[in-house]
Amino acid sequence: MTMLFDDEFDRIFKKMSSSFMDLDNVFEESEKSGSTTFGPFYYGYSMTVGQDGKPVIKEYGNVKPGLLPSSESREPLIDAIIDEKEKTLKLIAEMPGVEKKDISVVVEGKTVHIDAEHGEKKYHGNAPIRHEVDEDSVKATYTNGILEMVFKLKEQKPKGKTVEVN
Repeated sequence: MTMLFDDEFDRIFKKMSSSFMDLDNVFEESEKSGSTTFGPFYYGYSMTVGQDGKPVIKEYGNVKPGLLPSSESREPLIDAIIDEKEKTLKLIAEMPGVEKKDISVVVEGKTVHIDAEHGEKKYHGNAPIRHEVDEDSVKATYTNGILEMVFKLKEQKPKGKTVEVN
């Protein structure tokens, strides 16, 4: 089992490393083309362990390998945390440099759209919701560059029918 995990980790690490090597080309192309979009340019991965024990890897940043920056907005780093005891889903978005009044959050179906703009700081991101939540229960707070949204999880009713045995 350990060897299988090591092979998977090596594969993921090689993919991430090649993405960062490609990023150098993005910066060089941006300089050559005289792009009017200025940095900071950033790109990365976050890796967490899912509930099933498997690694969950997410990309973030305002530039993706092989693409020149297409907008002046940044994608906030967004993380999701399930609290089984409290039966809640917490979405956390890092957006330093903006104020509470600058933030717009829209919950639409299974996606949360986050936009914020304050002077030079512009953020735009979409976070998928992978659990059944009560959209009307969401509460959001913003403190020191951190936006927290808490949703109540919908109670999962067992599917199927109980059959009485005679």
